Amino acid sequence: MRTGPAIKRSAEDQEEGPTVAQSTETTDWVSRYADEVIAESERRAPGKPVVVASGLSPSGPIHLGNLREVMTPHLVADEIRRRGHEVRHVLSWDDYDRYRKVPFGVEGVDDSWAEHIGKPLTSVPAPKGSAYPNWAEHFKAAMVDALTQLGVEYDGISQTEQYTSGTYREQILHAMKHRGDIDAILAQYRTKKAPAKKSQKPVDEAELEAAEGSGAAGEDDGSGGGAGYFPYKPYCTACGKDFTTVTAYDDDTTELTYTCTCGHGETVRLSEFNGGKLVWKVDWPMRWAYEGVIFEPSGVDHSSPGSSFQVGGQIVGIFDGKQPIGPMYAFVGISGMAKMSSSKGGVPTPADALQIMEPQLLRWLYARRRPNQSFKIAFDQEIQRLYDEWDRLDAKVADGSVLPADAAAYARAVGTAAGELAKTPRPLPYRTLASVADITAGHDEQTLRILSELDPENPVGSLDEVRPRLDRAEQWITSQVPADQRTIVREEPDTELLGSLDDQAKESLRLLLDGLDTHWSLDGLTHLVYGVPKVQAGFSADATAKELPPEIKTAQRSFFALLYRLLVSRETGPRLPTLLLAVGADRVRKLLGA
Repeated sequence: MRTGPAIKRSAEDQEEGPTVAQSTETTDWVSRYADEVIAESERRAPGKPVVVASGLSPSGPIHLGNLREVMTPHLVADEIRRRGHEVRHVLSWDDYDRYRKVPFGVEGVDDSWAEHIGKPLTSVPAPKGSAYPNWAEHFKAAMVDALTQLGVEYDGISQTEQYTSGTYREQILHAMKHRGDIDAILAQYRTKKAPAKKSQKPVDEAELEAAEGSGAAGEDDGSGGGAGYFPYKPYCTACGKDFTTVTAYDDDTTELTYTCTCGHGETVRLSEFNGGKLVWKVDWPMRWAYEGVIFEPSGVDHSSPGSSFQVGGQIVGIFDGKQPIGPMYAFVGISGMAKMSSSKGGVPTPADALQIMEPQLLRWLYARRRPNQSFKIAFDQEIQRLYDEWDRLDAKVADGSVLPADAAAYARAVGTAAGELAKTPRPLPYRTLASVADITAGHDEQTLRILSELDPENPVGSLDEVRPRLDRAEQWITSQVPADQRTIVREEPDTELLGSLDDQAKESLRLLLDGLDTHWSLDGLTHLVYGVPKVQAGFSADATAKELPPEIKTAQRSFFALLYRLLVSRETGPRLPTLLLAVGADRVRKLLGA
């Protein structure tokens, strides 16, 4: 039941802990952490595999903020593997956590799910229509698939299986025996309050849902019972919920007595009973010791006094373990989140992101920023700029002009120690593919015709050459661009507008139409549409911006707006060269009044 940072539109960078090396110009953050983790592992467990860890609570849609909980140790683990070391990435599925509340806006879930509050997540029914046996498995499934696409290698551990099989029995009995020591540690923080947070811009309901996370940071630490402190919480054998209170425990016999708000009460032998779990602030450090974790990041919600990570650093000693090293990581922002389907609970998930972008781009977003730096994942028009930036980086890697840290982030994005991820054979610009998908509405023959005309000297021969990037661009257009922003090409000429044009506007159209045949390629049409206003003003079509007066830009904008109005009845739209290719020469001539 860990929280990790939520999704927010913006956040100030968080300060890294003292175990983190300062950045340099020649190495990336992943390499620096790998250095530290290898050294620390040799100190603590020489000759054994390096252990890094993540944890996710499948209490609802596992969002892109949670993904940082996995990607940070994954990238470090992968670097360690590249260096020839054996490493184990433990991913704990906190599926034995209690079901806290009915999440907002999840498809197939209504208020009746409130009757399951207090049960383990694996005992809660899956949403209606789900193919999975329970709530936890339903929400794990999408994340498992996303991690596979992202090339994340991990050792998944179900905490339901760990607890119900008795794996942690020795640790549970040990915690109960030392409950007084644990209580003394927790007591140091119970009266402390977190510092006041800086004011933020208002956030919407979906962001508040994300920010709340699983609630681990504020979870009951086991105190408050009239019979004393107990770090163990049983699930009631009658109602299956954790509305229980331990009223007595005998260290010698391990007999534990509890009562439940449902009216049931009983005495069980904890040396045999497997129907409960340690409270979170004890459970997490217990697992650090049990798994021998060397590196695990934590979210910004663990920076306050009494937080799980801070308290765990002391409690782990009771289990003869040590706290992992690792950074506090910052928020992941979303641009365009408001357009997400409410069936997702309003919070974009890795599966949502992978529908509109290739795994390499998503990996790069997490790899290129230090964990303490916030960043945004684009679901709006910004995704086109991100892809442009990625393609420029790809070109710099190819020609050798890339900076070392950027080259490292690129290498971590395109593959892992196990090999490179599958990629698009011919990665045409995302914005071009999106424009074509917008105009053709996914019609394959039309799409292939347009793409084959982009570069006549090296035509696209099959759509397989531009997939899966084409598929991602098509999905972005259909799922993220509102209907009123989609491009609809006119069926008939706008005779009223054509009849109202002055001589200069008519001349600009004639110059464009005269040059269509000789400029029918993406580069050629780009030269043509930008060149018409230059020629009309008495300049060469090849004249550069430095050679032209400022008013030429104004003339170009007016010309572009006229073409958009005649072609799509708006003053903006896809890039004109792409639009012209998509419409086709004959139809362009018809709509422009030829």
